[in-house]
Amino acid sequence: MRSYDFSPLYRSAVGFDRLARQLESAARSSQENGWPPYNIETTGEDAYRIEIAVAGFSADELNIEAKENLLTVTGKKATEATPADNDGATKRTFLHRGLAERDFERRFQLADYVVVKGAALANGLLTIDLKRELPEALKPRSIEIATGSTLIEGEAKKAA
Repeated sequence: MRSYDFSPLYRSAVGFDRLARQLESAARSSQENGWPPYNIETTGEDAYRIEIAVAGFSADELNIEAKENLLTVTGKKATEATPADNDGATKRTFLHRGLAERDFERRFQLADYVVVKGAALANGLLTIDLKRELPEALKPRSIEIATGSTLIEGEAKKAA
């Protein structure tokens, strides 16, 4: 796998260090093992949904954390107590083990002003709903256009 050196961006550009970190992060994350699989879909204007296949995990074994522009989903499988041979409990013996029950951590870089609205676990899918919520100061607003006479009257009042 190729690795890219983004350090020249840090030296020659001011204020683009976040972009360089995102590029480095994307290069590192492309080398991940790809487990667990996930879908990202748009569910409306400025609304998104992430679905992660977490078969075999319970809600207690999953953790979702949103910090700044990073959403981190982790799964830690609870260790099963091995039954003692003398208590009469049967030990599980697998002929084939295809369900991966290993711990995982999946990270998603979120755009500015994207917040987590909720999460649900059903049928082995963890669903996380996201929405972009712009602050009022950033939303477009209509500016009233003053006519010539209104503008002059307004300036006269300021001068008085």
